[in-house]
Amino acid sequence: MALQGVRGAITVEQDNEDQIIAATKNLLFEIVKANQTMKTEDLACVFFTMTDDLHSGFPAKAAREMGWRNVPLMCSTEISVTNGLPFCIRVLLLWNTNMLQTEISHVYLGRAKTLRPDLLK
Repeated sequence: MALQGVRGAITVEQDNEDQIIAATKNLLFEIVKANQTMKTEDLACVFFTMTDDLHSGFPAKAAREMGWRNVPLMCSTEISVTNGLPFCIRVLLLWNTNMLQTEISHVYLGRAKTLRPDLLK
């Protein structure tokens, strides 16, 4: 079994805790759906970042509300880059799996699809 990274991102319309939580839940749901063998007990940890225009809630709260009680979670601010995508929540899941990196599906939703157009199916 190897430790593999799974990436994803989603955008919200405004800095609002309800939107941050709902968008994060949607993103995590879609990541698990796209990687059907993923189980929370196989996650080593999950890192969330948000652009510096978001500060009304923790994306990790969404994972806890989904039942991800034993997964180590960390939230941070994304580096501020001129002309970067605003109102963006990013995630990196470190997953213990037998899948190869090329078999893993990364998920980008909303305006975040522009971050990795090479991964769109």
